Amino acid sequence: MDLDDRTLQGARAAAAATRLADQDVIAVILVWVDTSGIARVKAVPLARLEHAATWGVGVPPGLDAFLLDDSVVTGRYAGGAPVGDLRLHPDLDRLVPLAALPGWALAPADRYAQDGAVHPLDSRSLLRREMARLSSQGWSARAAFEMEWAVSKKGWGDDFTPACNGPAYGMTRVSELSDYLRDVLLALEGSGVAVEQIHPEYAPGQYELTVAAEDPLGAADTAVLVRETVRATSLRHGLVASFSPKTELASLGNGGHVHLSLWRRDTDTNAMAGGDGPSGMTPSGEAFAAGILRHLPALLAIGAPSMASYLRLVPSGRAGAYACWGPENREAALRFITGAHGEQHRAANLEVKCFDPSANPYLALAALLAAGRAGLDTRATLPAPVTTDPAALPTQERDHAGITPLPTTLSESVEAFEADPVLRQALGDAVIDTVSVVRRGEIALLDDATPEQITATTRWRH
Repeated sequence: MDLDDRTLQGARAAAAATRLADQDVIAVILVWVDTSGIARVKAVPLARLEHAATWGVGVPPGLDAFLLDDSVVTGRYAGGAPVGDLRLHPDLDRLVPLAALPGWALAPADRYAQDGAVHPLDSRSLLRREMARLSSQGWSARAAFEMEWAVSKKGWGDDFTPACNGPAYGMTRVSELSDYLRDVLLALEGSGVAVEQIHPEYAPGQYELTVAAEDPLGAADTAVLVRETVRATSLRHGLVASFSPKTELASLGNGGHVHLSLWRRDTDTNAMAGGDGPSGMTPSGEAFAAGILRHLPALLAIGAPSMASYLRLVPSGRAGAYACWGPENREAALRFITGAHGEQHRAANLEVKCFDPSANPYLALAALLAAGRAGLDTRATLPAPVTTDPAALPTQERDHAGITPLPTTLSESVEAFEADPVLRQALGDAVIDTVSVVRRGEIALLDDATPEQITATTRWRH
């Protein structure tokens, strides 16, 4: 970032501050997501926004090595001695007032070194880089995160007590918390989020919300905004929202499914439809999907990054525990959504079902794009689709079809992640090392914990 860029950013921030003052905003939250998937923040009074945009706000680099309990591990590129400083710069294009927190605005932030160089562990910049690499080959992607959360009547540190008692997908759950759900929708609308659907989910006290697809960086920003809006609205209603992969051991956990489609930039056409490949994919759409499927074991270290993730990622648990794909198959790790007849050209997309909300959404999308791009480069093809629950197939039939289980522990995922040359080349040694060190730190932290203890430790952290 040179002096001209800084001057331009300062001028834009000053104009934005004037607009926000007219909306009674008094402070701006600068948010980024750490390696453990937790949103970390600094905030500035509105009068300091121009300075923050021009020169940044100081933030310690050691936060990249935080675990979910705020303890710190040490790697080659993060952690260690508490020295050094980074500069946090708000992305003014994504600056929005928070309808759920009157008087506050939110801006996702990028992290730079003090000399203006991009911090190699800044996940928003990593995602921008992968988007640029895809663009250089004539492609773009559209993405969206599904958000599942469970609502409890009790406060922090307590056991989970479902805030509603109606049946799964039942109208009763809407009636029980209709004021709350209305306020969630109003707050999201007030912050510019295009909600497409909201409904009660399967687990006790659980809801799901889907939003419109957008470019990958926007999709990750929206995922953070949705989560923090839901969290703030819940607290204002005397409730607590959990985005943990496993809120209660005995019930299904929260998914953070990623929807992703590949588009030809010059014609603005969806490569996931209109072709003669599997389920109507074009050859490029198939190759993109095959690249993701091929790298799923390694991708789990980013998309299912917590010990609690593997309590959710079990066969027949609607989490996609097997490395396979299938059209509209909710038990496949990679579900292909065809879209309604007549809408396939717009709606066809991949749904990565094995990811959950403990993931850093920027890292998750950067890694998925890298895997998909590798599939494009090698013209990869998909295996035969799976049209049933793979767990219901006889073992011999699964083995013959090449349907393998995904890693069942975080340790297995980390080993696959470190050994994956495609992800290492795309993300860089600093990311590979830091992610691995943080994951092994959580493994050590919870190594002797029972599943119940893992669930309790993780419940209120995401």
